[in-house]
Order: sequence, then structure tokens, then C-alpha cells
Amino acid sequence: MFYKEPKINVGIVDDVPTIRGRFNGHFSLKGDVLFAGPFEVKTANGDVVISGPECLELARGRKIKCVHHGKGAFTLSGVPIGIHFHWERKQEQTFHGDLILQALDNGNITAINEVGLETYLLSVISSEMNANAPQEFLKAHAIASRSWLMAMLERRKGIGQGGFPARQTTKRGGEIIRWYDREEHLLFDVCADDHCQRYQGIDTNISQAAREAISSTRGVFLLYREKICDARFHKACGGLTDNFENVWENIRVPYLRAVSDAAAAHKLIDTEDEARQWVFSRPDVYCNVGDFRFLRKILPDFDRKTENFFRWRVSYRREELEEILKEKSGIDFGVLYNLEPLKRGPSGRIIRLGIKGAKESIIVGKELEIRRWLSPSHLYSSAFVVSADRDLSGIPTRFTFHGAGWGHGVGMCQIGAAVMAAKGFTAGEILKHYFRDTEMRKLY
Repeated sequence: MFYKEPKINVGIVDDVPTIRGRFNGHFSLKGDVLFAGPFEVKTANGDVVISGPECLELARGRKIKCVHHGKGAFTLSGVPIGIHFHWERKQEQTFHGDLILQALDNGNITAINEVGLETYLLSVISSEMNANAPQEFLKAHAIASRSWLMAMLERRKGIGQGGFPARQTTKRGGEIIRWYDREEHLLFDVCADDHCQRYQGIDTNISQAAREAISSTRGVFLLYREKICDARFHKACGGLTDNFENVWENIRVPYLRAVSDAAAAHKLIDTEDEARQWVFSRPDVYCNVGDFRFLRKILPDFDRKTENFFRWRVSYRREELEEILKEKSGIDFGVLYNLEPLKRGPSGRIIRLGIKGAKESIIVGKELEIRRWLSPSHLYSSAFVVSADRDLSGIPTRFTFHGAGWGHGVGMCQIGAAVMAAKGFTAGEILKHYFRDTEMRKLY
């Protein structure tokens, strides 16, 4: 536990040859050098070199910390967001706090923002969702995000000493089971993208409601049995959330269990027939939102381009899917005969999928690896049923996926939680719904 606001290091741009930006106010770069204005960063002879206008060298060193003076902020160009997802793009982003520039052994550079946790969270809740979302939802998200980050950092200390790893691959006789937790960043605590938490700087639409949500929950964490909760979240569960062990390590986390995204419980998925009925239904649950004006209020602009996420459909010609599988898995299945769900979680998300081809037959899991293998980017979720059109000889000509939800499905359903807030639920009630048997506590 800790009893004062920590500072954290956030990786903004990682492993790139050049970084361009602007100091919006004076920053000390090295020694007594103060600078404000545009800059460019490259490496030379293993050192970071910061240059100003007309290639004037401002500072040089293996690692340079640029410390802000007063209310200075810095802007970086070409910051990637949504890396490897279907909304991937680059943005110009501005950040409070200090900028650390680190030279890498391969000649590239990493840019890190050292910032206080509460300032970081103000951007997170305004980047993950729209800052004009209902305030009780923003408060719930602030507590969940704060808890997840600090639980992750505590867990990181234990890796190799009883803590669990960031990823794992198990291969045995025709089976590949792979899961990915937070990327194990060595130079910083957390990245700024969806792999950790979205952190898109102060240019994000930061509303007064978001500021009040952070200030009113300052230092408040979600706890389970005196330990800070690993409070996971995702965009839309599709009506049912799932269990931690179905997505990540095979351990039971009591507060990360399947719940119904509704006031009245829906039956958890147990059979293939139930999965099919569930996916082709539109149950009365919180994240089943048909009001596009409300979605505009709670989702960032790039998320609003993801349509029909509650129930979705993707279709491929067989040859197209064979090429996707070959590229994403590195395995040539030959003619693809069949895709068979072998194990599902209680939300309907597939944990183990059988892929049968003329050349290879493989069982793949867990849910994220399934989503990666079956899409040029990612399927929205692994809660899908698949059908095949076949020719007269029985060879598939097309595979069609009908699916439910967006994301891994564990913990807080962001859209469902926003709807709960709009219906009058408090932040505490929202968190209690998704994270059972937990309590909120102010630690600083």
C-alpha cells in the first residue's frame, strides 16, 4: 500500500528513429539549458540528440530528462494510437509533466512522460471514453483505472518472485494456447495505448465533469480483502461478462467473474445451442444501446466508427480467410475445411477453437489469439458462432461469423456502465455490479 500520490512513467512513443515535437513553455534539457519551441530528436553514436530550429544542438546524452518549468507542456507529433487494431492512426498530442528521452541499443528512441497519477488519470478517462459521459460513470472509471494501474505495478514487482507473467504460450501436439496480459515494458511503467490504458494527453476533450470526477475520487481505490483490485474493463460485453482465467492466466480472481450486464440476471452460456441462441438474440441489457445520440455522448470519435458492436457480422471467402490465417498464425492450413468452437466461457467467448485444414489441424486459444488469427486486425470479440457455405462436394466457399460484444469481456463493461450511470446508478453501485464483493477506500 501507499499513502501519497505516486508519479508514473508513461511510454508515449516507443522504438522510433526520429521524434518531433514542441515545448510549450520553458523546459530545462540538461544543466542550465532552458528551451521553448519546436525540437527534433535523433540519435548519434548511441546518444539522444535534441536539436532546435536550424539544427541547433540543444542537448546530448544516453538519457535526457526534460523538466518543465511552471505550467509548461510538451507536444509530440505522430503519436500512434490503436496499434494493431482496426482504428489505428497517428495523432499530435500534448502532455503535462516531464519528458524523458531514452536512446535504445538499436539506434532508435523512446519518449516517456513522467507525470503524477491523478493528472494521468484525467487524460485516461477522457481518452477511454468521451469526457461528456455521465459523471458517475467517469467517477467509476477513474477508480477502476487508478486501481488497475497500481495493482499492475504491484504485480510487476512480484514477477519472478511469485507474480504472474505478462504473456505465455503453450504448444503441445496440435494445440497452441497463447494469452497476453499487459506488455512487459522495461523502460516505463505503462504504455499510452489500448494495450494498457488509453492516455492521449491534454488535447483530449477534457470536460469539467471529468475534472470533478478525478478530484472527487482522488486517491480512491477498489479493494478486495485489503488488496488493490486488478480492475479490468472493456468496451462492450454483449450482455454477459467473463472470467479472468478464460482470457489470461489460469487463476481464479474472485471479483473478475461472469456477471449479467443487466438488473435481472441472464443465464450464463453453457452449450453451443445456448451460444447460438444468445448471439442471435438482442437481450435487454445495459450495453444494448440503440440511441446513437447517447453513443456520441459517451464514445470518442474514433470509437463511434465501430458500428454494430453489440451484435456484429463478418464474412470471408474461404480463400480470403485461408490467407488471413496463414499471415496471422504463420501456419499454412491449405484448404480450410472447418472452424469448431471447443470451449467457451460463460459470456459465450470462445477459449479454444479447432481449425481443420487439408494440410494442418490446430486448436488455438485463448480469446485474443483467436480474434487475431481470424481478422486482418482483430475480431471485435471471440463470442461468435460461425457458419459455412459449401459447394456440392462439401468444400466451404464462405465462412460467416455472427458475434456479440467488443473486447475481452472481463470486468467493467464501459458502455454498460455508462448506461447504468445515465439510469441513475452511482459510481459505487456501478463498481459493485461489475466487481462483486469489493469496497472503495481512499488511500491518499
